[in-house]
Amino acid sequence: MALEVKSKHWKGNPMLESIRLKNVGPAPKMEMVLAERLNLITGNNGLGKSFLLDVAWWVLTRTWAREMVVPRPGATAEIAYQYTKKTKSSYHFVSKYEADRVRWSVKASRPPIPGLILYAQVDGGFSVWDPMRNYWIEDSADRPNAFLFTPDEVWQGNEHCRGVLEDWLLWQAGSDRKFKVLTQVLEALSPSPSEKILPGDPREITIKDKGPTPTIRMPYGEDVPLSHASSGMRRIIALAYLLTWAWHRHEEAAKLRGELPAREIVFLVDEIEGHLHPQWQRRVVPALLGVMKTLTGEHGTKTQLIAATHSPLVLASVEPIFDARHDAWFDLDLEHQEVLLRKREYFRRGEIDNWLTSPAFDLKEPRGSVEAEDAIQEALALARQPAPSTAEIRRVDLRLQAVLGDTDRFWVRWTSFRDGLHEEGRAKP
Repeated sequence: MALEVKSKHWKGNPMLESIRLKNVGPAPKMEMVLAERLNLITGNNGLGKSFLLDVAWWVLTRTWAREMVVPRPGATAEIAYQYTKKTKSSYHFVSKYEADRVRWSVKASRPPIPGLILYAQVDGGFSVWDPMRNYWIEDSADRPNAFLFTPDEVWQGNEHCRGVLEDWLLWQAGSDRKFKVLTQVLEALSPSPSEKILPGDPREITIKDKGPTPTIRMPYGEDVPLSHASSGMRRIIALAYLLTWAWHRHEEAAKLRGELPAREIVFLVDEIEGHLHPQWQRRVVPALLGVMKTLTGEHGTKTQLIAATHSPLVLASVEPIFDARHDAWFDLDLEHQEVLLRKREYFRRGEIDNWLTSPAFDLKEPRGSVEAEDAIQEALALARQPAPSTAEIRRVDLRLQAVLGDTDRFWVRWTSFRDGLHEEGRAKP
């Protein structure tokens, strides 16, 4: 299934436009003015990537996908946000933390509908806020505030959903349209054209089984039970299933209510590369953008993707499609014991090595080991000296030999420096 993402043809407005935080989270102040299509968030562990996604989910749904964010004691904390709605003007509000009531303030009236909101958590959990099923004009005790799935519930189901294992079998047995869509989504999210994720034939695995188990057909021809699939495949399978399930249920609810499906989807993904092989990491973001277009079909629904990542391959993979008019890159840094959130300029860096040394990852050298990086830094410092001694050159040379590969590109630079000093007689005895 060919996927093509042409950002130059993108039309529409941002869904989640901005988040401004005061005295909540890892920094006294943080601000994100988001792009309308793709937003990537990078930063070291513990600096606030998942926190920003949790807040984004809350401002759009007024529910917490995980634990409620609580500010520092005694601080006057605010979450200001803005998002588009059906009418031309945007919805904006400044929520204040009410410590005596242990809650964040909201407008008494119902907020405008921001669209269909999806959140894939890094642990395999998944959250859905559907305006057709979670937002009603009339009050009802039967209406869930959102659909929240633990990792186990994604597979085994809960009161809202049968889960991957049961729905897969039902959809496949009935030749359901949903199974056709699921198959298309799986194919689009596959690691490569030669390693497609395809449904296999259901079968019983042991004599203790209560019935058949769904399988996937591996590139080597064997049908493997979903429960035996790799972590990477299981994450993609769960993601494909929940995207299919959420959009189908949204469409069906819209028909029952006599309304059109949402024209906007905000899709939050934490550690989008989780469990994926490097080859897969290079494809996942463009594939997800294409998948959302495939799911929504003729409705012309636009998707805003907000994804946190640790992967230089993910950042490099969007070089052909990144457009600063519609996409953005945000980076969290720790400087002088203070967390800073910046909107970085994105440009094509070419080789993956250049992304490793970019502000996203801050490596001094694009080397796999800390020892290699330290040795190269010492060699570069020695090269800046006017007349290093032969003993110093020999010591650094031996250190480089101990940690660098024989084909490392740094050898060209180092040997040129080392041999040139001896030829010119500038090395001290």
